[in-house]
Amino acid sequence: MRYVIIAALAVMTLGSCKNLVPYTDALKTKYNLTEDQLKHLQFYLSSPVVLQRKITDQNNTLVYGGKIKIINGEKIEEVVVPTGTKGVLVKNDSGKFEVSFEKDDTYYLRFGTNPNRYESFVLLASDWHGKIGTVTYAGNKYVTSPESADAVLLIDLHKISNFQKDSRIAKGRKAM
Repeated sequence: MRYVIIAALAVMTLGSCKNLVPYTDALKTKYNLTEDQLKHLQFYLSSPVVLQRKITDQNNTLVYGGKIKIINGEKIEEVVVPTGTKGVLVKNDSGKFEVSFEKDDTYYLRFGTNPNRYESFVLLASDWHGKIGTVTYAGNKYVTSPESADAVLLIDLHKISNFQKDSRIAKGRKAM
């Protein structure tokens, strides 16, 4: 009896696990995801994104959730979006996703396909120097940490399957 209970708990735990995979246009096509479904889809971050910018007298306002650090005698604002953080699609701009990981839609990061990463949606920057990118976040320019270059948008395949179950395909009909 004890083994039956343990086995049942294991099945329930495994059944509720997330099946996170990188988001690609191929998944969108395979599951026939509409723009509305994409906006209701839960995205996750595969690796941490760390943004930093130097604080000067001209730009002393902090972004929501930003922290001030002193590095080499300079005031640096740092925004950290940890691995696994949930995000939502704010805007799809010609295949470039603006995904917000905060409560306000003006705080978003841009993601798009990268052919070198199996067409996964990766963090986009206006400029890359090695693994250091320059991004705009809440209207301010930031530089990313090297691990941010590996950030990929993930989705839960279980949730996409639910979209499939809720939709139906018309079979057509013959004329009389």
